[in-house]
Order: sequence, then C-alpha cells, then structure tokens
Amino acid sequence: MRHETRVIRAGSGRSPIVRPQQGAGLELVYFDVLVLSAGEERTLDLPGFEVHLVPFSGCMDVEIGAHHFDNVGGRASVWDGHADSIYAGSGQIIRIRALTDLELAVAGGATDGRFEPFHVPPEEVHCVEVGSSETKSRRRICHLLGQNAAGRAGNLLVSELYAEDGCWSGYPPHKHDRDRSEADNDGGERLLETDHEELYHFRYQPETGFGAQFNYKDGEEPRVELVRHGDSFLIPGGYHPTVTSPGHEEYIFTILVGRTRRGLVQHFEPAHLHLTQVIPGIQAMRDKFK
Repeated sequence: MRHETRVIRAGSGRSPIVRPQQGAGLELVYFDVLVLSAGEERTLDLPGFEVHLVPFSGCMDVEIGAHHFDNVGGRASVWDGHADSIYAGSGQIIRIRALTDLELAVAGGATDGRFEPFHVPPEEVHCVEVGSSETKSRRRICHLLGQNAAGRAGNLLVSELYAEDGCWSGYPPHKHDRDRSEADNDGGERLLETDHEELYHFRYQPETGFGAQFNYKDGEEPRVELVRHGDSFLIPGGYHPTVTSPGHEEYIFTILVGRTRRGLVQHFEPAHLHLTQVIPGIQAMRDKFK
C-alpha cells in the first residue's frame, strides 16, 4: 500500500507551512517562511510555541515585549555566511519590520514553558564538520539554537546543514523516535535514543538541484520522495537519510523538537552501524546535539 506523502511542495500556498493542527504528521513542530518587502511589517502571535526567527536573506527589526533587536540579518542568501537570528521565546507578541526585502524562516516547537528572547549573532553559531568527500558524506552542520540555548529554551533545536554535491546526509541512517536507556557501570543511566520530531526544508545551489529523501521504520516498506528547491519534508519518526544530486550543493533547514527532553541522541540502524567507524566526525556530530 502506498504511503501518504510527507512532502510539502514549494509554492503549495500553505501558511503556515506546518503546524500541528494541520494533521501533517507532526504534533510539536511549527514552520513557515515569510516573504516581506522592505518596510513591510508582520505580527506573529503563536501561543503554545517557542519560536526562533532565522533570516534566509535580508534585514529586519524585531520587537518582542520589552525586547528590541535592531538590524538583524544581512546575508544575501543561505549560502552567504552564518545566520544572524533571534530566539523569540514564548508567550509574547512578535513584531517584525523588514528593513530590506526579507525572507524569514519561522521555526517553532510546542511548549508549556515561558522563555525570554535573546539574540544569536553569527559568531555564536557552532558548526561541526561531518563525513568526507571520499565517503560521499561530507556536510557541515551549523547549530543556531543548540547547546547555546541550554537552560534558556525548551525542547526546540534549530540548525542549518550544508551538504557537498552528490553526498549523503542523515547518514549512516539513524532515527530518534522513542526514549531508550540502559544502566551504566556507575549505577546511572545512559541514553541510547531520544524521542524527537523533525522537519527538513530544502534549498539547492543551483536551484535546479534535487535530492531523494528516504524515510522508513524497521519491518515497514520504505518511502522515497524526490525533493526540490523549497520543498519541506516531515519526519515524525523512522530512519531518514537523504542524498543530493551530483553538481548541486544541498542546504537543509532543520527543526527538531523533543517530546520529553532537549538533547538529542540518535540511534543508528544496526545494519549500517559499522559506517560510524568509517565516516569521520560522527561522534562530534552526536556531541553537538546533546
């Protein structure tokens, strides 16, 4: 039997692109991309969510309660340096004014907590290099809202991934759809896997690029979807490797929301676990998500 699609195509007209009430397979993730002209203003009221604002391109002023953040952003595209972004916290009205033409990603995670806004400048973005050209797995993961937000945010994690043309990411295949642990030698607990939902939003350079997104669970028929520039893919669970076509670099805007905790622990598919010893940087990647 054919699986329902988990791809939301570029130009679908959905606004927001994803929110739990849409029945899109994710229960915790909010995602939208706002396109504003210079001088245009937008107000966001998202009760029940913590929110991170990431300019894909352009500059903005942001007002959140008593917090004012001026001239945020500045890159010409996602390919032009680290993001300058705002963690908007939760429970407050967000007012955005575009200083230039602006394309703005709005990433949200469901929360009952109350969190205050803060600025994440480019110099505070933490990146990790994973894989290699030789193993066709080279990518760079830049954490916008990661360990820098410990104690200041809920279970929302936001990052930007850049994959070399023709390479795999989310690889070796891994998942994070249930909480599992075991006792360690000191009588404590060692996490084996955590329960996180995830969303991927794709961009390619050049924009004619494309990729293939896999999603499958043990014992189930896998689904494979063609993904293009501007598409989004929903990952409520299961293994989810992706590959980009040769000649096209891949960018993935990634939103993770933990069901029970913030830190992420991936479980690698046992059949491919040996690849963690072949592909460089796997442990560094895991450490950055904790």
